[in-house]
Amino acid sequence: MTDNAYDLKELNDETRFGGEGELVERDIPQIDMSDFFNRKEEITEALWKAATEIGFFQLYNHGIPQEIIDEAFWLSGEFFGQPTEVKEQYPLKPGTNAGWEYKAQVRPSTGTADQKESYQITLPRMSGLWPTGREVPHFKEVMMAFERHNWALAMKVLSCFADRLGFEPGFFTEGHDPETKEYQSTLRLIHYLGMEDAKPEDFKFWRAGAHTDFDCLTLLHQKPGQGGLQLCPGKDAKGRAIAWTDVPPLAGVVTCNIGDMLMRWSDDKLQSTLHRVRMPKPEEYLGPRYSMAYFAQANMDTLLEGPEGKYEPMTGHDYIQMRLGANFAKS
Repeated sequence: MTDNAYDLKELNDETRFGGEGELVERDIPQIDMSDFFNRKEEITEALWKAATEIGFFQLYNHGIPQEIIDEAFWLSGEFFGQPTEVKEQYPLKPGTNAGWEYKAQVRPSTGTADQKESYQITLPRMSGLWPTGREVPHFKEVMMAFERHNWALAMKVLSCFADRLGFEPGFFTEGHDPETKEYQSTLRLIHYLGMEDAKPEDFKFWRAGAHTDFDCLTLLHQKPGQGGLQLCPGKDAKGRAIAWTDVPPLAGVVTCNIGDMLMRWSDDKLQSTLHRVRMPKPEEYLGPRYSMAYFAQANMDTLLEGPEGKYEPMTGHDYIQMRLGANFAKS
């Protein structure tokens, strides 16, 4: 299959998933990351099973201090609480994956904009995009530290996959090297809009329409009490009725999923998983929902080439640009 055919198929598939679907229960694996170096073989087995079967899993004892997670959530709320004219000084420009956007991400599954605003941090592209210390004190230093904690955890997970795929030790770490200008992994702060004053017709939309991520690995931090994330494994998305499962927002847990880039890089051994964020029901918590996602995606000059050569090699830059162009409204 050619590069364009592969990626267009992914996007075209998403257009089928805009309906409400059914709700079913599935077991979402929870994996203990403690004593990582002594337990790596056991952890690798658990991660591989989760990534090849459901594509979603939750990590605990993961090593990211709860204090810095709490600080990052606080500062995210402080940033999104700024007046629009302040946030507009730091705009997301097409193709950069850095800066602030408001209702700019349009999913092929719905054809409408996600009901959210977000702020992307892609470190080599942040010149002029950080809020000042007067606007949001301590924002830059905390977010840079939080980003690096997420990178370290993502590299641990990816190193387990490298072992099973037959890649050299450090393979994915070198491919996601943060010390070069080619680094394009992204920390995204997300504010889903509150529904306190919503009209009945507003509940027919999605906070985030159904999609697969286009990175290698996503690490998601959710706040307890602010749910809505749902998943549907690829093997269960073949029929006419799509069956969804709620992903609980648990304290101290990092929720992870495989992205399309790693699915391709693994010659389809690891499975990216369809997910979305549904609207709250009228009887549920209607306030704003905050989450933070770290997207580990290969450096721009990293060559994506699977162990068996199923697909033509493609650079990380070309892959991400193709997917960004299909997911964000033109401005």
